[in-house]
Amino acid sequence: MSDKIETKKVKFKVFRFNADTDYLPKYEDYEMEVTSEEVMLDILNRIKFNHDGSFSYRRSCRHGICGACAMKVNGRSTLACKERMFDLIDLFGDELTIEPLSIKRAVKDLVIDKKDFWDKHNAVNPYVVADIDEEPESENIVSPEEAEQLLDADYCIQCGACHYACPVIEINEEFFGPAAFAAAYRFSADVRDSDDERLKTVNEMGQGVWDCVKCFECAEACPKDVNPIEKITKLHQMAFKEGIAENNVAVRHAVGFEKSMAKRGVLDEGGLVLYSEGLGIVKHIPVALKMFRKGKIPLPWNIPTSENMDEIQKLMKSSSTVKF
Repeated sequence: MSDKIETKKVKFKVFRFNADTDYLPKYEDYEMEVTSEEVMLDILNRIKFNHDGSFSYRRSCRHGICGACAMKVNGRSTLACKERMFDLIDLFGDELTIEPLSIKRAVKDLVIDKKDFWDKHNAVNPYVVADIDEEPESENIVSPEEAEQLLDADYCIQCGACHYACPVIEINEEFFGPAAFAAAYRFSADVRDSDDERLKTVNEMGQGVWDCVKCFECAEACPKDVNPIEKITKLHQMAFKEGIAENNVAVRHAVGFEKSMAKRGVLDEGGLVLYSEGLGIVKHIPVALKMFRKGKIPLPWNIPTSENMDEIQKLMKSSSTVKF
């Protein structure tokens, strides 16, 4: 005899909006029993099939491959076909809010306009650029070691979860976003690729990797563990290695961080700002004074030096693959 399927009662608050007829969005409430066998996509289907046939959302493969059903539950990006209901209940409790990846881009309920996502994805040349023989005599072999250098960036399914979880995207329309950067790394790291412009494109201030705020939201949001922040860091390193990193605030910040750690093994925050911004540090004086009064930053002559400098310098030497 099979085990009894466990159920739990959940209250759902579902985002509803039709760009053709509505001025403002609204939320509709549903209460239903969910089972231990269901994922979020099952709930979306039940709402549409049993409650309101006009409810709209994207879905396709149901196997976590196509990325179509990306959405947010209680503000957390997820794939509806992948997220088990009981896991969500354990995380958030029995009241769940279902919303699109981007409310301001909503077209119909959970369906959003992803034009900005695809435009930025296309802008980084997401394909191998190479001169090839139209009638090759042998295969272009990529070794396992060379394939490993992609760091699973090729697992990206373009769902947009990381893109719309990125806070920079919300305030800077020019910023490419983590998914585009992951694609840029995937093809720049491909040994068959010879595109000289892609790396320059993603290093432009305003749109490029130097405007990333290192919040790690993209890593948290990615349902395929692509870890876009890792790829952004790799693109930083590529810029230094290829000698295309420009002398700007963001690049000097990276160099200053390395110099501070190499000198003391701890971060000299005041020195880092001075190194990064030069005379621009003047505008930070009011904040610096407040931080000093609160004991947040020490005077230059009071900055300690780590007792483990030998280990720190060994780690820096072994982990750094480029010269700043």
